[in-house]
Amino acid sequence: MLSKSQARLLFVISTGLFTVVFLALTYDTMQQIPTQTKAHTLSPSAIRGHEIWNDNNCMGCHTVLGEGAYYAPELTKVYERRGEQWMKLFLKDPQKMFPGERKMVQYNFTDAQIDDLISFFKWIGEMDLNGFPPKPTIKTTSSQGSESSNSITNAPQTFKNVCSACHAVNGSGGNVGPALDHVGNKFDVGYLNKWITDPQSVKPGTAMPQLNLSEAERTEVVQYLSGLK
Repeated sequence: MLSKSQARLLFVISTGLFTVVFLALTYDTMQQIPTQTKAHTLSPSAIRGHEIWNDNNCMGCHTVLGEGAYYAPELTKVYERRGEQWMKLFLKDPQKMFPGERKMVQYNFTDAQIDDLISFFKWIGEMDLNGFPPKPTIKTTSSQGSESSNSITNAPQTFKNVCSACHAVNGSGGNVGPALDHVGNKFDVGYLNKWITDPQSVKPGTAMPQLNLSEAERTEVVQYLSGLK
């Protein structure tokens, strides 16, 4: 059994040892931060995006890097998950992307502010976070089996990034808009092209957003949809 003086000495030595270890680990972590956060890629646009994030108290609803509220989706990897095209459309008009569902405030961001926010999310998403946040392990199944997987796999990137957020094909995708199975049997190429170009001119008041796709992107999507028969 230790005497009081021995116990005191053990306490002092142990405290000193663990303090040194703690300081060493802290120093090592601080040294790695610039590399892991890719500080050299932090652009003025991303910095402005961070300021917009703070000024609008986005952390009051969202979480980034594990900090914030859990009322709305976690956004650390939103750039990887959604892509720039979808993010631009959503930030421009959140309600139009998910009519009657989203609680996202309409901030009326300018195009420049949206670009800055996306730059901020892109920088965040490219950090080396040692596997954080973990990717979901839940796997979805479809009654269509491999056919469903092939339909989505063969879709152009624009459809995967934008259209699938609202529409489903063979059970894969969103359910905000109608499923697009066999849409190629219902509408011809001309109609699909006009619909994607300007939905309001075809059906005034429709919830379908104005996507503003490039001609090449629109052509890819129309060709894909016309082949769903």
